[in-house]
Parts: sequence; structure tokens; C-alpha cells
Amino acid sequence: MSPDARSRARHFWHQLPFFAWLVLLWMMLWAQFTVLSAVTGVIVAVFVTTVFRLPTAELSGRVNLWYGVVFIVAFLGAVVRGAVTVAWQTLRPGETTAAIIAVPLRTDSDLMMTHTAVATSLIPGSLIVEADREARVLYLHVLGIRDRAGVEAQRRSVLRWEARIVRAVGSKTDLAALRGVHVDVTRGAGR
Repeated sequence: MSPDARSRARHFWHQLPFFAWLVLLWMMLWAQFTVLSAVTGVIVAVFVTTVFRLPTAELSGRVNLWYGVVFIVAFLGAVVRGAVTVAWQTLRPGETTAAIIAVPLRTDSDLMMTHTAVATSLIPGSLIVEADREARVLYLHVLGIRDRAGVEAQRRSVLRWEARIVRAVGSKTDLAALRGVHVDVTRGAGR
């Protein structure tokens, strides 16, 4: 196999999870899980990935199933708890408070930052209003914040989501960043 063919094969395998996600997203959009919707999803995914070429997002190649299950269970619980909390805040008498909070992340990965932002935004009561990629800071609009302790509790919550995601699908460099260890990527040794 030529080096060019090997490079294309490697690119294909790296992009396969994103391609499969696009097909699944297409099927969910139409609420049809049939052979026809899968075939049209593949056609749409091919079109989207060839016409709207984006830079390749490098996956870590590491998946921890246990931490993935922990993330999913915790996330579903947080969605339910957030929905109940927001419903209570809208129904109770009095004014609802809110705050904009800056949360500096520990990892340096665009993919981990994106996953953390999406997970945090999907939980009712909080929404990412800006992401500073250079400084690795997420800015959230959060309902129900009354004091400094509430701000700090929300920051800790976002950092816990980051940690859960990194433990489930993050790279070794991301895991080291959670522990506060500097990793020399040229040598792979921690300092």
C-alpha cells in the first residue's frame, strides 16, 4: 500500500465516527430509522463532508466505557434536575436571578472544550454565551445565581463536566492536564 493510500485510509478511519454521527443525526431529524433514511443520510453526509470541508478533528483514540456510562447517567440526572429547577424558578413568586460566569478550563483541546460547552448548554438553566478559544474560557449565562457561593458552585460543576468528558474520551495529555501535570508531547514525559 502506498503512503498516499495509507494516509487516505487513516483519514477515513479518523472521520468515520463523525460521518456516522451525521447519518444518525439525519435519521433523528426525520424521526425515521429505516434503510431509506440511512441511505439518504449517507448521501447527505457525503455531500456535507465533501462540500463543507472542515479541518480534521483528531480524536484521542481512547474510550473508557465505564466513565462514558458515568457521564451519561450523570448527564441525564442533571438534565432532569435542571428542568425541574428551571420550572420551579419560573413558577415561584419573586424575581429570578441570573449571572454571567467565566470558567477557565484545564485542558487545551478544542474537542474537549466543545464537548464541555455542549454538555453544559444542554442542561436547562445554563447556556454558553461565548467561548474564548485562546484563553480556554467558557462564559455561561446561568439562572438562579444569588451570591458568590452560587458562582463558585457553578464553576465547580462545569469543571466536573470537563473531567467526566476527559475521563471518558480525552487523550493522555488531557488526563494529565486534569491532574495538573505538564506533559512534554515531544517526549511524552510528565514534569
